[in-house]
Amino acid sequence: MVSENKKKYWKKNLQYLTILLSIWFLVSFVFGIILVDELNTIRMGGFKLGFWFAQQGSIYVFVILIFVYIRLMNKLDKEFGFNEK
Repeated sequence: MVSENKKKYWKKNLQYLTILLSIWFLVSFVFGIILVDELNTIRMGGFKLGFWFAQQGSIYVFVILIFVYIRLMNKLDKEFGFNEK
């Protein structure tokens, strides 16, 4: 029973990681490097959007994803009874 519970926990954890890392890859690599020329045609706050993603946006998204992961893991820990309290 405990073993099955741990497998479900880790499966869900890996799903979260896959989704969050995919978002980070999309923002940092695809938007910041591959699509930078197309995004540079759009301006945001006086700066080209491709430049913004390459210099600032990927960092902001990464920090936000850290907090999203913390929230998701706290919820998952409570769901499976692995919370530290």
